[in-house]
Amino acid sequence: MSSTLIPVCASSDLIERGMGVRFPVKVKGVAMTAFVVRYEEKVHGYLNRCAHVPIELDWNEGDFFESGGLLLMCATHGAVYTPDQGKCVGGPCRGASLRKLAVEEIENQVFWRPDDYANAPD
Repeated sequence: MSSTLIPVCASSDLIERGMGVRFPVKVKGVAMTAFVVRYEEKVHGYLNRCAHVPIELDWNEGDFFESGGLLLMCATHGAVYTPDQGKCVGGPCRGASLRKLAVEEIENQVFWRPDDYANAPD
């Protein structure tokens, strides 16, 4: 695992169960997006790909939570995921999971730590 930390956003950009922040990643040489959200006062990061069909979850950029703010939702298929683990708990991919990314908060900044799967873009 990489020791490099890449800045994503200011901690204040993430409101509890609010809009997420997207950021670029590269997976197997292909440019993709990932995102971070705040849930239960912690930051969680995922590859922005539905576990059902590999498309981005958000139609409106950064809008990852369903209307109640309890679950992450794929705007295309309606699959819903737990925000803290990324596990699909409803919809066509029940039991599958989003690809979780290593993120952390340090001094009011959110960082992403690339790994062997999701790398920093060039």
